[in-house]
Amino acid sequence: MAMFEQIGRHLDSAIGPRGAWPPRSLSLGLQGGGSFGAFTWGVLDRLLEDERVRFDTLSGASAGAINAVLLAMGLAEGGREGAREKLARFWKRLSQAAAFVPFANNAGLTPSAASRTLSFWTRFVSPYQYNPFDLNPLRILLNEEVDFERLRKERSVGLLVAATRVADGRARIFGNDEITVDSVIASASLPLLHHAVTIEDEAYWDGGYSANPPLYELAVASKTPELLIVQITPMQRAAIPTTSQEIMRRLDQIAFNSSLLMETERLAHQSELARGLSGFLTPDGRKWRRLALHRIVAEEEIERLSEASASNLDWNFLSDLKAHGRAAAEYWLAGKTADSGAPIKPLRAQSSDERLLTA
Repeated sequence: MAMFEQIGRHLDSAIGPRGAWPPRSLSLGLQGGGSFGAFTWGVLDRLLEDERVRFDTLSGASAGAINAVLLAMGLAEGGREGAREKLARFWKRLSQAAAFVPFANNAGLTPSAASRTLSFWTRFVSPYQYNPFDLNPLRILLNEEVDFERLRKERSVGLLVAATRVADGRARIFGNDEITVDSVIASASLPLLHHAVTIEDEAYWDGGYSANPPLYELAVASKTPELLIVQITPMQRAAIPTTSQEIMRRLDQIAFNSSLLMETERLAHQSELARGLSGFLTPDGRKWRRLALHRIVAEEEIERLSEASASNLDWNFLSDLKAHGRAAAEYWLAGKTADSGAPIKPLRAQSSDERLLTA
């Protein structure tokens, strides 16, 4: 809690006067978190409906990277409605494909037999053993939904996709010119479930471990100082996990959020530096002084999200997440959230009895 408050104080001191609401130009940082990415789908769906808001740059890891690439491709092909249709079609097809993949689903808050079986075996057998041919329906879906060559050429928005280098654990950020199906798959490759993806003789795992999402690079690349994080991996958990599956799930949540904390600390440090003379004399310095970091946080909207499975691709579960995401974005666009007219506090810890949306 003390660290969250310290980060908030750093960034509060750097923010300038607020402008029109909602911001006319937004850059989005889309966190990874498996099927919880359907919440982000809902947020994007609602933002796309509001023509007052345009998108500058998108950064993402794992499911966040997938949503970012789908949004960019949809905008290039068919504008805002095209993006909404592409996101909806992808998530529907992903749910349908999961029905034919062993262990793909986990029904709601109660672990299914298939999910428990997978959790058991991944502790003893690597994906190179139980999936030697690296069969991945996600690769097929992405190739069918995204024309990567066109995406690289048209640049409907800026794109930053994070993956984690296996060799040293550092993040590699793929920009517009480097976005391929391999870089997106690398960003979403969980080590216990998927083979590492080799790009230019370097092996990569899920970007959530190193930059979830990339925020410093997002701030640097963006023309706008208005950054919106869609945070989907639960940071809080009231009960102590006691089963093997609960412990593994909580470890993943902690790992995926640790990189978010580090990214936010980098922003706080840069914002602190911009308080000096350089913050007035250079365009970059003035942008850092105006930096506004907004958040839409799934666990603040959905009760017991920390106990749900991020591998659940059941359509009813995904649809519910999407509905919550839309409702949260509606609330944010209406200026009813704490950050809509006040200094930014990006990582404020929430108590368990704060607002829950029912969609």
